Amino acid sequence: MEGNGIIDIEFWRLCAAYFFVVVLLIIVKWRGISREKQIILATIRMTVQLILAGYVLTYIFENPHPLLSIGFLCAMALFSIHNIFKQVPYTLNEKIKRTVILSMLTGPMAALFYFNLVVIHFTPWYEPRYFIPIAGMIVGNAMTGVTLALKNLHDGISSNREKVEAMLMLGATPARAVKKYVDAAFDSAVLPTLNNMLGMGIIFLPGMMTGQILSGISPLIAIEYQIAILIGILGSVSLTVVLFIMLSFRAFFTKNAQLSI
Repeated sequence: MEGNGIIDIEFWRLCAAYFFVVVLLIIVKWRGISREKQIILATIRMTVQLILAGYVLTYIFENPHPLLSIGFLCAMALFSIHNIFKQVPYTLNEKIKRTVILSMLTGPMAALFYFNLVVIHFTPWYEPRYFIPIAGMIVGNAMTGVTLALKNLHDGISSNREKVEAMLMLGATPARAVKKYVDAAFDSAVLPTLNNMLGMGIIFLPGMMTGQILSGISPLIAIEYQIAILIGILGSVSLTVVLFIMLSFRAFFTKNAQLSI
């Protein structure tokens, strides 16, 4: 244990944590589930990405500068957009891709700067120890929300194509014809965040709060930050997803209000 009370995990103990990955591999192999490559790839990527992030963050924390904080934020946003496109198992047209990009570049950014400048109010505004971790939580959850909304909106419209076309033939507008699927997509996108809020403090303790407590901060202060962060995440996900849905459902139609998927 270090002088500040934080337990420094020895290297061999950190390696021992990978035992759980081995257990998971044994389970999927035993159950005949073809997930071995994805589990190994995800584990390797997580390890390499976090090690690289650790070195980069160490440099940025020791050399705080607005361009470095903004640059890290831009990298997060671009990687999240790339990740959304990779996770969708079908080809997206250019209109939908543009709405994903526009939503991810406006919704999380608006929520982040409002949260940082009004709620937390730290100075300077680019202080990387606050700016980058908060940006990571807000952008990451917005990415998950848009991915769920995109998948559910696409699946809902494509699997109910005949119903949508029937409503269009009866005179419904495109917005009216897909309203049911738009609402379902929004609901599926915010549901994980709502579930987290419902179970918070009783079923589990969130990562940020746990990390603060482990680093010696009072649980009451950790709770203050966690409440603010959760509400900020809810706002970011809601704003980003509603922006994406309002813009993207039109991309499923032609200029003549015909389905294009």
